[in-house]
Amino acid sequence: METLMSLRAATTGVSFQAVPSHCQIPKFPAFRRSIMLPRAPMAAGRGPIRAQQSESKDGSAALNPVTEFEDVLKIKEWEVENFRDEVAASQGIRIRRQPPTGPPIHYVGPFEFRIENEGNTPRNILEEIVWNKNVEVSQMKARKPLYSLKKALESAPPVRDFVGALKASNLKTGLPGLIAEVKKASPSRGVLRENFDPVEIAQAYEKGGAACLSVLTDAKYFQGSFENLETIRNAGVKCPLLCKEFIIDAWQIYYARTKGADAILLIAAILPDLDIRYMTKICKILGLTALIEVHNEREMDRVLGIDGVELIGINNRDLETFEVDISNTKKLLEGQRGEMIRQKDIIVVGESGLFTPADIAYVQESGVKAVLVGESIVKNSDPAKGITELFGKDISS
Repeated sequence: METLMSLRAATTGVSFQAVPSHCQIPKFPAFRRSIMLPRAPMAAGRGPIRAQQSESKDGSAALNPVTEFEDVLKIKEWEVENFRDEVAASQGIRIRRQPPTGPPIHYVGPFEFRIENEGNTPRNILEEIVWNKNVEVSQMKARKPLYSLKKALESAPPVRDFVGALKASNLKTGLPGLIAEVKKASPSRGVLRENFDPVEIAQAYEKGGAACLSVLTDAKYFQGSFENLETIRNAGVKCPLLCKEFIIDAWQIYYARTKGADAILLIAAILPDLDIRYMTKICKILGLTALIEVHNEREMDRVLGIDGVELIGINNRDLETFEVDISNTKKLLEGQRGEMIRQKDIIVVGESGLFTPADIAYVQESGVKAVLVGESIVKNSDPAKGITELFGKDISS
């Protein structure tokens, strides 16, 4: 395989182009291995870590008080870190959490090397977003450790009933409850609204009849921010707020709650079942609603096998290719899956590709009771009017 490598002198600004190698790199056969998950992490030379020990006055070992939740957190993080790729692959997840071979940029003395190969190059836009998010979250965690977020929760605004708001809207209008998205840009469409005032847009959505709001918080790819989320909450907007973020770490859930979120998004294409179960439990502890997003049959089956799920979003956009097909909603709600959703009283949210009253009618007939819409209404000079045009009627009264 021919590898392209660029070499730049960091101190002199001189650039070099390395000559491609024509030698053949030998290929070695892949080895299969079986992995047995341990019940708890092992410290060097010791047994499973259950609790910290101290010595009492009589010389006997005594346990320091370590909360059960924090102990479970440490064990879970250790297990996921060590076995994430294997578990994810077994569940059909193709998105890698981070570059398997490390970042492409390396330094040797004053020189910077960039070596690109399959192991450090994202295979699609979703994987690129996740890799960047992994670095971003690590940096944010270093600045704001979990203990500081737990303290900040004491002054966080009360959680509002996200699911209740959707049900009430559906009952009142006979139409899917609207989650209107405060969204400036996207990787596929670019900037959607140049004159972007998040509070003004949120207030217009509320006036137009939105049941809930979704606020993009990713900065690099969607030009969103947690400041937008916090500002909208502090502005007195009564609609419950969904933090629309690429969540890969439980820390992000706590951070979203401190900024005023009432719900968070969990994407099945990124998160293994263990992560989803764990994160939905954290949501319940914090009073948050978890909107779990799926795109295909396998992801839907995985999520339906998880207890306690209240809200499932069907994304008509393939997050790997960004292609949109609203018939995806109908396909995932047919037959046994649809029956199971009705038995479990799960609310289904239709997402992406919804622009007209006919689109809304199509997904409603398929079985959704809520829709999440951004592009078609945020681009309207009057977002409240955009909602009326989307549903073909005024849903605000």
